[in-house]
Amino acid sequence: MADFFAAHRETLDRALQAVSVRDYWSPYPEVPSGKVYGETAKADGEAAFKAALDSKFDLHQPTDGRWIGSEISPYGFALGTTYPAADVEQLIEASEAARPAWAAAPVETRIGVALEVLQRLNKRSFEIANAVMHTSGQAFLMAFQAGGAHAQDRGLEAVAYAYEELRKIPGAVLWEKPQGKNPPLQLDKTFRIVPRGVALVIGCSTFPTWNSYPGFFASLVTGNSVIVKPHPGAVLPLALTVRIARKVLSEAGFDPNVVLLAVDTADAPIAQTLALRPEVGIIDYTGGPAFGGWLEEQARGKQLFTEQAGVNSVVVESTDNFKGLCGNLAFSLSLYSGQMCTAPQDIFVPAEGIETDQGHKSFDEVCDGLSLALEKLLGDPDRAAAVLGAIQNEATLQRIEDSKGFGTVVRASAQVAHPQFEKARMATPLLLKVEAAASEAYAEECFGPIAFVVATPDAEAGLTRAAALAKTKGAITAGVHSTDETFLAKAEQAFAEAGVSLSENLTGQILVNQSAAFSDYHVSGANPAGNACLTDAAFVANRFRVVAVRRPHAA
Repeated sequence: MADFFAAHRETLDRALQAVSVRDYWSPYPEVPSGKVYGETAKADGEAAFKAALDSKFDLHQPTDGRWIGSEISPYGFALGTTYPAADVEQLIEASEAARPAWAAAPVETRIGVALEVLQRLNKRSFEIANAVMHTSGQAFLMAFQAGGAHAQDRGLEAVAYAYEELRKIPGAVLWEKPQGKNPPLQLDKTFRIVPRGVALVIGCSTFPTWNSYPGFFASLVTGNSVIVKPHPGAVLPLALTVRIARKVLSEAGFDPNVVLLAVDTADAPIAQTLALRPEVGIIDYTGGPAFGGWLEEQARGKQLFTEQAGVNSVVVESTDNFKGLCGNLAFSLSLYSGQMCTAPQDIFVPAEGIETDQGHKSFDEVCDGLSLALEKLLGDPDRAAAVLGAIQNEATLQRIEDSKGFGTVVRASAQVAHPQFEKARMATPLLLKVEAAASEAYAEECFGPIAFVVATPDAEAGLTRAAALAKTKGAITAGVHSTDETFLAKAEQAFAEAGVSLSENLTGQILVNQSAAFSDYHVSGANPAGNACLTDAAFVANRFRVVAVRRPHAA
């Protein structure tokens, strides 16, 4: 049997160092280059993806004989891939049967298996990128990075944090309590890690791997068996993940049912039934607040980790780079058509305008600057396709249409053609301007390429509103532009109290949307946008418990 832990020990040690110092590091190259992944990797990955189309994706796991699948690429074609279905009872029984041996395995063995899975996922990054692209709508480069390398980074980060917590617990100790002149009291104590049970990972349609890998790997290495329930519209990326994990588990001598795929359809969902099973001790959920709220109410007593909706804001007080500010915000609004949990939605600007390196800019001139930057960014069809990607869900297109009346249109959303995929669902951002008093327009999440420039009495009022929205509605990111250090200090305090990470004066290539593994804490868990952080110690430590055995020490 291969010693996966020894094989990947250097990677693990470097990951442990990275989460400690929070510097830049990644073992998984984000550039889809043949020089890195092999000269035939791109063609091989595309061929493997195409081979999965219009076919049965066998996982050799328990099934009731049904094959289901309804994925439609946002780029305009049905995948036609079907997956083995099973009823909930079958899945739970198989997961429970596989769990004890996995839970009893040494920590290093479980860590090694996870690291090997991650390495094999990385080698299949081109195949996974195609799967993510044609289920989520991400453009290929983003799918390769966010769906491949960066998702793998987040998975490794969770493994490192889990190992850090697990190795704090000694296996056996001699406990001695001094008794003065008398011999000390002595006990032999052994400590056992007890996993929580079956872990349920509920995937989302926009970032099926990036949002799922942290919970998946954290639960796995802490000794829990895992059932992965993908969104019906984005199954293939997680099916590939499950297939690879099952193969590695088998090679390591474990029942592959430690990891199972649970597929369903929009018409016959099974997530609720799975979530309420008593065997399920952990739930990781990414998605809308409706189902998230249901889980919070109904899945009491289980360890629940959520990332839900939020209203991300940018406060503009002043800038020494107006062109850079507009260009950076235009890119942030356009990237993946605003279908990111980190994308800004509300841009608070003083009604009297702002001071810039180009002189005073009125509120309308700020709006015009953003509109012009969007035009320059998206004017070229090839660049627009690479930035926007495609709209994952048709409901998002309808949301754009329904939002037009929420304010005055600064720049209308337009349907655009993709150079390669004639039937791709694509739309440029809708930019609206509203008065601060019209909070009914901008105070709820409008998922997709929809943004509001909000006129406030002054910058202080904008900061107050933005922080209040984060605190009451939730937010994952916030941004501020100001040349005044006193105002920046106020913004740092306000957003810290609202539990949201802040980016200041971004005018270059770094976007408020972006989150770097091993360095950035994604979601704080301190406002309604989510109750957990990807990734910190709290994200992994509650996935297991510790029990002790004590006996008198034998002299």
